[in-house]
Amino acid sequence: MTYAIKTGVEDTRARTFVFAAQKTMYGGKRIAEGDVVFLFASENEGGQGLIARGLVTSSEATPRHPDLERQTPRVSVSVRRTALATKRLGRNELKRFRDWKDGRPETELNFKFYRQATNKIVDISDATAAFLEGFFQHL
Repeated sequence: MTYAIKTGVEDTRARTFVFAAQKTMYGGKRIAEGDVVFLFASENEGGQGLIARGLVTSSEATPRHPDLERQTPRVSVSVRRTALATKRLGRNELKRFRDWKDGRPETELNFKFYRQATNKIVDISDATAAFLEGFFQHL
């Protein structure tokens, strides 16, 4: 499976990333070791959007709180970077893709990441993964 994560990233050129207790939506809770993940540095936290592609080296679900009725599943993941983005792709480039039913990769990313702008891990389609591959220089 292929996923994308949008979150705060301190060192955008790090070789490994660790993201603790990340919110998941749109199938993101199924992320597992060996999955491919595209990393977006959250613009809400000073980031620039798409920065890297990597491979999940570990994934662990955050335990649920039994006293809470509703809670978003959260996952902690470690990612080894496999490629750096060579072209820009973020909120500004995606905001014009708003026809939620057009099937475009740009629209899928805009819907999942920016319609509700919280940081999160999401599952992405094969077409969107193929689209994102065009933004990378492989190491």
